[in-house]
Amino acid sequence: MRLRIVIIAALGLALGLYLVMYVGLGAVFAAAIAVGWSGFAILCLYALGLFVVLGAAWHVLLPDSSRGGLWVFVRARMVRDSAAEVLPFSQLGGIVLGARAAILQGVASPVALASTIVDVTTEMLAQIAYIALGVLILSARAPRTSFQLSLMTVFVIGLVLAAVAGGLFLALQRYGHWVTRKLAARLFPGAVAATATVAAGLDAIYRSRVRVGLSLAIHFAGWMTSAIGTWIAFRLIGARADLAAVMAIESLVYAARSAAFLIPNALGVQEAAYAVLAPLFGVGAEFGLAVSLLKRARDIAVGVPILLIWQAMEGQRALAGRPSGNH
Repeated sequence: MRLRIVIIAALGLALGLYLVMYVGLGAVFAAAIAVGWSGFAILCLYALGLFVVLGAAWHVLLPDSSRGGLWVFVRARMVRDSAAEVLPFSQLGGIVLGARAAILQGVASPVALASTIVDVTTEMLAQIAYIALGVLILSARAPRTSFQLSLMTVFVIGLVLAAVAGGLFLALQRYGHWVTRKLAARLFPGAVAATATVAAGLDAIYRSRVRVGLSLAIHFAGWMTSAIGTWIAFRLIGARADLAAVMAIESLVYAARSAAFLIPNALGVQEAAYAVLAPLFGVGAEFGLAVSLLKRARDIAVGVPILLIWQAMEGQRALAGRPSGNH
């Protein structure tokens, strides 16, 4: 399994490097460097602010009687995304570590596991709406060429499949509890005892449609907020892309990333998507690749300290649970 992950990651990295060399190493790095340290700091601070939105979308799912504080879920979401973007994991690995981080901060295991599953679901459903918006903008704004039509067809088919998958995943949570228990046991093998009560936790969350709907709405706002952050990045490197174009680019880039969820950090996939989509909206491929590289650098700058702090917390927990020896 590890060898396969290494091979996939290496191929993705090779694709990314090829695209940078093909478009022009000098042009890509010149655009990326143009952001400057102050601009890069703005991007990092913006990313940290986005975690508050994402943590809130998770937090509102929980009944008042079982809620941890908002910052518990903000920190857990930081761990989830940092692991997915920095460590050689797939997105599923980040989800597991995010749930683990919530449990480590005192959230009961059944509550953490059930709310994680629903949070992933509402985020996915919000992303489907976000991608649909991107497809509409692509249809209205991009030049009518055979390539654009082919790309539209691919994204529309992917959107339909994603909607069907999202509906099935939601139905399984509501009516296929045996499947949910198996999924929870597979994703969280260290909490086997807790997985038996995950179904009850899911039912408790889904009983409040208002909470689920609010989580979905906050996640959609989070996707839009993320697009604004990318628009800021384009502006900082000197690309004159309007917000609607960036929303389309960003939504379709993340559609490609989601389709390649088994590839660690979406290496190569993200770069290819930016290089293909940016020119459709009049933005040079070098600017698209520069933004992709900036986002990679931002994720490392933000994610590594988060993971180090989380690892220190894990270490303290392990030491606290270790029986003291006789000296």
